[in-house]
Amino acid sequence: MKSKYNRTLPIGELFNDRWEKAQFLGYGKGTSVYDSCVTLGDVEIGENTWIGPFTVLDGSGKLKIGNNCSISAGVQIYTHDSVQWAVSGGIKGYEYSSTIIGDNCYIGPNTIISKGVIIGKGSIIGANSFVNKSFPEGSKIGGSPAKELQ
Repeated sequence: MKSKYNRTLPIGELFNDRWEKAQFLGYGKGTSVYDSCVTLGDVEIGENTWIGPFTVLDGSGKLKIGNNCSISAGVQIYTHDSVQWAVSGGIKGYEYSSTIIGDNCYIGPNTIISKGVIIGKGSIIGANSFVNKSFPEGSKIGGSPAKELQ
């Protein structure tokens, strides 16, 4: 690996093919998913999308990611939270809401996207952002909490 590609990877990445994993999970043609990606529930991913290492794709409330997206290392995308469950001492349940990432989106490293968020087609989200609301097509987004950038 080092001599051929000038890189080293965790051992799981060496034994698992990213494109085979995506195909096994039923994702679109040409999509790749690193072995270290945690995938939960109902996750739908389009074609030619790259899911980077150490990501979390929570589809417990339904997650849809479009075509030609780049989901960088460390990104976490959620469709549920346990806030009400925790603060009620377990009396209330988890809350679920679908999350949608449109086609042709770039999500920078270590971004967190909360449940129920819709990111419009062609949007860019800067690294280390916390996205807790939806943004329209073509948005440039960044910050914590995220806001539209000029």
